[in-house]
Amino acid sequence: MAANKQILVLDPPNELKFKGPFTDVVTTNLTLRNPTEKKVCFKVKTTAPRRYCVRPNSGIIDSGATVTVSVMLQPFDYDPNEKSKHKFMVQTIFAPLSTSDMEAVWKEAKPEELMDSKLRCVFDMPVDFEKLNELEISKHTPFVLHKDPKSIGPDDIEARKLLDECKRLQSEVAKLTDENRQIKEETLKGRKGDPSGAARVLSFRDTGTKPLPSLLVVIAAIFIGFFLGKFIL
Repeated sequence: MAANKQILVLDPPNELKFKGPFTDVVTTNLTLRNPTEKKVCFKVKTTAPRRYCVRPNSGIIDSGATVTVSVMLQPFDYDPNEKSKHKFMVQTIFAPLSTSDMEAVWKEAKPEELMDSKLRCVFDMPVDFEKLNELEISKHTPFVLHKDPKSIGPDDIEARKLLDECKRLQSEVAKLTDENRQIKEETLKGRKGDPSGAARVLSFRDTGTKPLPSLLVVIAAIFIGFFLGKFIL
């Protein structure tokens, strides 16, 4: 049997919105207005009683009066991928002549006398807080380029200069790495008795240029990645 139409006017009528972050108690209000000429008893129920605190969770609303119900969501670890399935129900009944024992009133109420309204819960996480979380994560991954160079605006002059300098350094590292590889190959040939290879190695050393150690190449690459990630963000 379908429930009777709700006689109270609810605000909000369909959903309870809770704004994060949810590291502390989050409170939202539900207003119940009685537009009738009779007193109305109400009771607020939820599918997740351990997650919410409701004050008042029941009572009597006089004719033309309004009651504000505070719904307090307890702190929890918010997961943006998890959709809330929590729901609330406001159940009402016209108050009988005697309301001294409200427990008995609800127990003895007939199904055709009951009215109810259902509201779903919505968790709203501010965009700024989500961006802050992304920034905190990016601090632990400084070697990753988080910003597309094409998205840098014309006012980001310093960022462009830094990006160009990093590209130049990366090119130098690649060039020196290639030269280091060639020197190793020529050195290896010299050890095997290749006169021409030994002469080229000797000539390279005589000019005052020394092979770049592999470790230095790695350090240079890490240095570039660190500052690129730090200033582009």
